[in-house]
Amino acid sequence: MNKVFIDKWISQLKKGSLSFVILGVLACEQEYYGYDLIQEVKKKTTIDIAEGTLYPLLIRLKNEGLVESKWVPQKTGIPRKYYKITKEGQSTFLEMRSYWAGLNQHLTTLTHAL
Repeated sequence: MNKVFIDKWISQLKKGSLSFVILGVLACEQEYYGYDLIQEVKKKTTIDIAEGTLYPLLIRLKNEGLVESKWVPQKTGIPRKYYKITKEGQSTFLEMRSYWAGLNQHLTTLTHAL
């Protein structure tokens, strides 16, 4: 087994599916701020996302019109930026989920045939 190759493959797989994961968590119609979103992703998927990965992704999703954000004042005085999915984000997530389900079915068929 080539461990270096496997590690790179896993990293690319996680990176490639992160938009789908974030939209999937936000599709529950709940708003999250960054740290809370990281914790929710970890709880639901065991994927550990660094803040340095999450925020650029959220900016990209926002620029695509798939999520929106707002600042919410906190009792501590430091406002938090909350993110939620847009209607376009919801429909995009549903399309991604459909594609993912088909891909998963094909890969499962392939792996069972081996």
